Amino acid sequence: MTRILGIDPGTVRTGYGVVETSNGRSVYVSCGCIRTSKAPMPERLAEIYRGITELIAEHKPAEMAIEAVFLARNPGSALKLGQARGVAIAAGVAGGLSVHEYAPRLVKKTVVGNGAAAKSQVAHMVRILLNLPGEPGEDAADALAIAICHVHSSLRR
Repeated sequence: MTRILGIDPGTVRTGYGVVETSNGRSVYVSCGCIRTSKAPMPERLAEIYRGITELIAEHKPAEMAIEAVFLARNPGSALKLGQARGVAIAAGVAGGLSVHEYAPRLVKKTVVGNGAAAKSQVAHMVRILLNLPGEPGEDAADALAIAICHVHSSLRR
Protein backbone atom coordinates (compact mmCIF):
# COMPACT_ATOMS: atom_id res chain seq x y z
CA MET A 1 0.00 0.00 0.00
CA THR A 2 1.11 3.53 -0.77
CA ARG A 3 -0.06 6.46 1.32
CA ILE A 4 -0.63 9.79 -0.47
CA LEU A 5 -1.09 13.25 1.01
CA GLY A 6 -3.23 15.52 -1.16
CA ILE A 7 -2.92 19.27 -0.63
CA ASP A 8 -5.28 22.07 -1.71
CA PRO A 9 -3.17 25.12 -0.83
CA GLY A 10 -4.50 28.40 0.48
CA THR A 11 -3.30 31.13 2.82
CA VAL A 12 -6.41 31.05 5.03
CA ARG A 13 -7.30 27.34 4.71
CA THR A 14 -5.06 24.64 3.29
CA GLY A 15 -7.06 21.49 2.71
CA TYR A 16 -5.47 18.10 3.16
CA GLY A 17 -6.54 14.57 2.39
CA VAL A 18 -4.77 11.30 3.02
CA VAL A 19 -5.57 8.14 1.06
CA GLU A 20 -3.96 4.74 0.79
CA THR A 21 -3.85 2.99 -2.53
CA SER A 22 -3.41 -0.64 -3.41
CA ASN A 23 -3.97 -2.04 -6.89
CA GLY A 24 -5.45 1.27 -8.04
CA ARG A 25 -8.09 1.41 -5.31
CA SER A 26 -8.15 4.47 -3.01
CA VAL A 27 -9.07 4.08 0.66
CA TYR A 28 -9.80 7.06 2.92
CA VAL A 29 -7.43 7.68 5.83
CA SER A 30 -7.95 11.29 6.96
CA CYS A 31 -8.84 14.80 5.83
CA GLY A 32 -9.26 18.30 7.15
CA CYS A 33 -7.90 21.83 6.98
CA ILE A 34 -4.93 23.69 8.26
CA ARG A 35 -6.46 27.01 9.31
CA THR A 36 -4.09 29.92 9.66
CA SER A 37 -4.36 32.82 12.08
CA LYS A 38 -4.84 36.43 11.03
CA ALA A 39 -1.12 37.02 11.53
CA PRO A 40 1.03 38.70 8.87
CA MET A 41 1.74 36.55 5.79
CA PRO A 42 5.21 35.26 6.83
CA GLU A 43 3.76 33.81 10.05
CA ARG A 44 0.79 32.30 8.20
CA LEU A 45 3.16 30.62 5.74
CA ALA A 46 5.11 29.21 8.69
CA GLU A 47 1.83 27.85 10.12
CA ILE A 48 1.14 26.06 6.83
CA TYR A 49 4.66 24.62 6.77
CA ARG A 50 4.39 23.39 10.37
CA GLY A 51 0.91 21.96 9.75
CA ILE A 52 2.06 19.94 6.76
CA THR A 53 5.17 18.80 8.61
CA GLU A 54 2.93 17.54 11.44
CA LEU A 55 0.67 15.73 8.94
CA ILE A 56 3.69 14.01 7.39
CA ALA A 57 4.93 12.91 10.82
CA GLU A 58 1.47 11.64 11.82
CA HIS A 59 0.36 9.89 8.61
CA LYS A 60 3.73 8.95 7.09
CA PRO A 61 2.77 9.35 3.42
CA ALA A 62 5.18 8.29 0.69
CA GLU A 63 4.02 10.91 -1.83
CA MET A 64 2.39 14.31 -1.99
CA ALA A 65 -0.01 15.54 -4.67
CA ILE A 66 -0.74 19.27 -4.85
CA GLU A 67 -2.84 21.50 -7.04
CA ALA A 68 -0.79 23.30 -9.68
CA VAL A 69 -0.98 27.05 -10.20
CA PHE A 70 -3.95 28.28 -12.13
CA LEU A 71 -4.55 31.70 -13.61
CA ALA A 72 -6.36 34.07 -11.28
CA ARG A 73 -8.09 37.32 -12.13
CA ASN A 74 -6.40 39.00 -9.18
CA PRO A 75 -2.57 38.97 -9.38
CA GLY A 76 -2.29 39.52 -5.62
CA SER A 77 -4.38 36.41 -4.93
CA ALA A 78 -2.30 34.37 -7.37
CA LEU A 79 0.89 35.52 -5.64
CA LYS A 80 -0.44 34.57 -2.18
CA LEU A 81 -1.57 31.17 -3.47
CA GLY A 82 1.87 30.64 -4.99
CA GLN A 83 3.47 31.36 -1.63
CA ALA A 84 1.19 28.82 0.10
CA ARG A 85 2.01 26.25 -2.58
CA GLY A 86 5.72 26.96 -2.18
CA VAL A 87 5.80 26.31 1.56
CA ALA A 88 3.60 23.20 1.13
CA ILE A 89 5.97 21.82 -1.50
CA ALA A 90 9.01 22.69 0.65
CA ALA A 91 7.46 20.87 3.64
CA GLY A 92 6.81 17.81 1.46
CA VAL A 93 10.31 17.71 0.03
CA ALA A 94 11.85 18.33 3.47
CA GLY A 95 9.76 15.40 4.73
CA GLY A 96 11.25 13.12 2.06
CA LEU A 97 8.15 12.92 -0.14
CA SER A 98 8.06 12.89 -3.90
CA VAL A 99 5.82 15.80 -4.90
CA HIS A 100 3.48 15.74 -7.91
CA GLU A 101 1.46 18.66 -9.28
CA TYR A 102 -1.92 18.46 -11.01
CA ALA A 103 -3.91 21.13 -12.84
CA PRO A 104 -7.35 21.83 -11.35
CA ARG A 105 -9.09 20.87 -14.62
CA LEU A 106 -7.32 17.49 -14.68
CA VAL A 107 -8.32 16.80 -11.06
CA LYS A 108 -11.97 17.60 -11.84
CA LYS A 109 -11.92 15.55 -15.05
CA THR A 110 -10.38 12.57 -13.25
CA VAL A 111 -12.79 12.61 -10.31
CA VAL A 112 -16.02 13.90 -11.91
CA GLY A 113 -15.46 13.29 -15.62
CA ASN A 114 -15.80 17.00 -16.40
CA GLY A 115 -12.90 19.46 -16.18
CA ALA A 116 -15.31 22.32 -15.47
CA ALA A 117 -17.16 20.57 -12.63
CA ALA A 118 -18.43 22.60 -9.69
CA LYS A 119 -16.88 22.18 -6.24
CA SER A 120 -20.10 20.55 -5.02
CA GLN A 121 -19.80 17.90 -7.75
CA VAL A 122 -16.19 17.20 -6.75
CA ALA A 123 -17.18 16.82 -3.08
CA HIS A 124 -20.06 14.50 -4.01
CA MET A 125 -17.86 12.25 -6.17
CA VAL A 126 -15.11 12.15 -3.52
CA ARG A 127 -17.74 10.96 -1.03
CA ILE A 128 -18.86 8.21 -3.42
CA LEU A 129 -15.37 7.13 -4.51
CA LEU A 130 -14.08 6.88 -0.93
CA ASN A 131 -17.35 5.55 0.52
CA LEU A 132 -17.54 8.35 3.10
CA PRO A 133 -20.59 8.70 5.38
CA GLY A 134 -20.90 12.41 4.53
CA GLU A 135 -19.33 14.99 2.28
CA PRO A 136 -16.06 16.43 3.58
CA GLY A 137 -15.60 20.19 3.72
CA GLU A 138 -14.83 21.94 0.45
CA ASP A 139 -11.06 22.31 0.96
CA ALA A 140 -10.68 18.77 2.32
CA ALA A 141 -12.75 17.39 -0.58
CA ASP A 142 -10.50 19.17 -3.08
CA ALA A 143 -7.40 17.77 -1.36
CA LEU A 144 -8.84 14.24 -1.43
CA ALA A 145 -9.70 14.73 -5.12
CA ILE A 146 -6.08 15.74 -5.81
CA ALA A 147 -4.87 12.57 -4.04
CA ILE A 148 -7.34 10.45 -6.05
CA CYS A 149 -6.14 12.11 -9.26
CA HIS A 150 -2.57 11.15 -8.35
CA VAL A 151 -3.61 7.53 -7.78
CA HIS A 152 -5.22 7.39 -11.24
CA SER A 153 -2.30 9.20 -12.90
CA SER A 154 0.14 6.77 -11.29
CA LEU A 155 -1.72 3.86 -12.87
CA ARG A 156 -1.11 5.33 -16.35
CA ARG A 157 2.65 5.59 -15.88
